[in-house]
Amino acid sequence: MNLLPRWPGLRAAGGVVRRRWRWLLAGSGVLLTAVVAGVVLAFPSVAATACPGCYGLEGLGPGVYVEPGLSADQRRRVTEAVAAGERRVRDFYGGRTSSPRVLVCVTERCYRRIGGGRERGVAILNRAVMLSPRGIDPVIVSHELSHVELRERLGSAGDRVPQWFNEGLAVVVSDDPRYLLPRTAPDRCRVGPEGTPPSTSAEWLRTAGADEQVYARSACRVHRWLAANGGRAAVTDLVERMAAGERFALIVKEAAE
Repeated sequence: MNLLPRWPGLRAAGGVVRRRWRWLLAGSGVLLTAVVAGVVLAFPSVAATACPGCYGLEGLGPGVYVEPGLSADQRRRVTEAVAAGERRVRDFYGGRTSSPRVLVCVTERCYRRIGGGRERGVAILNRAVMLSPRGIDPVIVSHELSHVELRERLGSAGDRVPQWFNEGLAVVVSDDPRYLLPRTAPDRCRVGPEGTPPSTSAEWLRTAGADEQVYARSACRVHRWLAANGGRAAVTDLVERMAAGERFALIVKEAAE
């Protein structure tokens, strides 16, 4: 029922209210557009992983997106590298709980467009992995997928894990020969775990930028901790205890020794 035509004052007031609502809605639309544009410009990696197609990427397989125009050999290389990387993570953990999107670029131009930098690859929380042309390799794929899997299993407790452990574990999971000796070695450490390991992301970036061997030192800490605490099962125990509220430093005290 419409009462406004019977009351001229109310009808006029109603017109004002309607105009104000239109202004508010229009303003909200402009604000939302500005916010979305700001996210796209400031965090292209977030936008690209949320909408790969918006950045020109096309689906290659379940959860895998690549830049268009790849040759059959390139598509096969990507497929095999991702499958091998997923297998390494699955073998280490006895399965996978994460299912991130994997965005793969075979050109630097594509990688820059989706927000990449000079790294070979990068993990976006527990949601996605981006691979540069230099990261289409089982070692790099499994390294980044390890970050995703650990965060997925830890949930909110993931923010309480120091960066050195996250990176060192990723080196172990990926079996990276740059930083670990062969499996047949009694001790796989290429270098010892000397010094104070970087705990925060900012500290890690500064340290790794000056000395890439921080990966080897962190991997050594994690490798020796695993060896002293039951191997892979120690990570499962870590996840369960941190989820229950225990502190990382108390669980992984052996790694600091």
